[in-house]
Amino acid sequence: MIARAAVLSAVILAAGLYTSRGERSEVSAPRESLAAIPQTLGAWSNPVDVPIDGGTRDVLGVDDYVSRLYVDAAAQPVALYIGYYRSQRQGDMIHSPQNCLPGAGWQPVAGGATTLEVDGRQMTVNRYVIQKGLDRQVVLYWYQGRGRIVANEYANRFWLMVDAARLHRSDGALVRVAAPVLQSANGSLAGADAAAAAFTRDLVPRLPRFLP
Repeated sequence: MIARAAVLSAVILAAGLYTSRGERSEVSAPRESLAAIPQTLGAWSNPVDVPIDGGTRDVLGVDDYVSRLYVDAAAQPVALYIGYYRSQRQGDMIHSPQNCLPGAGWQPVAGGATTLEVDGRQMTVNRYVIQKGLDRQVVLYWYQGRGRIVANEYANRFWLMVDAARLHRSDGALVRVAAPVLQSANGSLAGADAAAAAFTRDLVPRLPRFLP
């Protein structure tokens, strides 16, 4: 009970700071376009860009994005989506995949947080198994920006308010990695899990120049 009260107090304090300083101009951190993410990431190459139609992009409200399919030498595909928001003060907020994927016909069948070791550091991300008909995918996603990687949606909103007040920045991004379970004799949920994790380990060290 005490812990909940402490969290609530911190959120209220951050919201007050966010509101009271919301009129100040925001700082824009230098960054590279997401289109410049390398064509080869470790064992992953031969990417195919998958454009998002204008209507969907308007709904998402992103200022920059990449939607790309990579494959490895074993022909295991992995889909990368990153949606970047220059500012989240004016109502353009990051859309959680938990809300977007069911709208596209994908239903979560398992979910929670998982921890990966990336460059010798522990990184917590969200992991979901989603299904549409006979198709299944392992999805990893997290929120990144302003020097932070955060899995929890509510923690991300808390730090957004803190950083808007302290750093005068509200930029940020959603990073999503999806690996399908292959419909073959060698396809398995464990294989998709391993592919998503391996791709994430190759991707994350490259991201700070795109998501500072």
